[in-house]
Amino acid sequence: MNQAPNTRKAFEYLAETYARFPVVVEKAQGVYVWDDNGKRYTDFTSGIAVCSLGHCNPSIVEAVKRQADKLFHISNLYWTVPQAELARLICENSFGEQVFFCNSGAEAVEAAIKLARKFGHETRGPDCYEIVCLEGSFHGRTLAAITATGQPVYQRGFEPLPDGFTHVPPNNSRALELAVGRRTAAILMEPILGEGGVRILENGFLKTARQIARDTGALLIFDEIQVGMGRTGSLFAYQQTDVEPDVICLAKALANGLPVGAMVAKKQVMRHLGPGTHASTFGGNPIACAAGIEVIKTLTDTDILERVKKIGTYLTNRLQELAKDWPDILETRGRGLIQAVEFRRPFPELASYLLERGFLVLVAHGRLLRLLPPFVIENEHIDQLVAALYDFKRQLS
Repeated sequence: MNQAPNTRKAFEYLAETYARFPVVVEKAQGVYVWDDNGKRYTDFTSGIAVCSLGHCNPSIVEAVKRQADKLFHISNLYWTVPQAELARLICENSFGEQVFFCNSGAEAVEAAIKLARKFGHETRGPDCYEIVCLEGSFHGRTLAAITATGQPVYQRGFEPLPDGFTHVPPNNSRALELAVGRRTAAILMEPILGEGGVRILENGFLKTARQIARDTGALLIFDEIQVGMGRTGSLFAYQQTDVEPDVICLAKALANGLPVGAMVAKKQVMRHLGPGTHASTFGGNPIACAAGIEVIKTLTDTDILERVKKIGTYLTNRLQELAKDWPDILETRGRGLIQAVEFRRPFPELASYLLERGFLVLVAHGRLLRLLPPFVIENEHIDQLVAALYDFKRQLS
């Protein structure tokens, strides 16, 4: 790391909650980031599904600059135009009618959980508070969000966890039917499990969830924090299914790198969160909302979603070709520009190997390679990554 001694020492003041790679990123543009030694990397993570329109996207940078000259922050006791305009764009392009803004995906999930419980209490009584979730899911790192998360590894050491959360296997309609009852306030699920291995929920399972929620009076909540905002080739992932949820949680790519989260619902649902029931000091910050407005306009006014589908198909095909030549690959799967390669055995050195070769990727447990490239990625970048994976395979021999 080519940093002055005092700068390097400053890293010691950061909490060690991340297992960081030995790279100091100084700048980024489009699909590339550069470290403090001037080395360039192709980013196949988009900052973990955040900078989907590319790093430092020029139109978003200009929107942020314009807003920064006007207003940084004002209390949510007052109205602002960027917040209202972003809410309008979200609702006009989805099932939603009202939006609660916060700062992150975990906060959006927390808001949805609070809404579900308030909805349950006010429509079916104080015993209606349970949330049915999926095994293998991921919903964030706050206490309620990790309880909703169906991966015990994220929960260890934080017990006792909040009461009222149940988990069932994904795509198991019978298990879902048995889990939902008179105490169930909501069913919470990702239409594609992101951190859980890029596992796509079957349309039949989603339809069953919709029917069960309708029959019991529970809410159906979709967590689209990672797969929303164009990642699958439509503005929202649910739009490629036969199911419309009651509530949707958004964040990550919503402002292409600035912190903003959103919980979206119909008015008749959102009305259960009245004044004083929930709040966020920085939620709907004018600068973040200005970026979000430009993001949605780009996604809806250009052909970039078609591009996501097209280049996503190319990525799928290249990974499938790799799988045919590499017996250690158990499966490749995904939709649009969220793709995964699952190996039969761990390769703990894979991420570091690709980092040395100039690629930023996500590898979970040494055996799941997750690819979330920016939408401006080109076929040649995919070819270069696949070539590096072939080289890794050869050096194993």
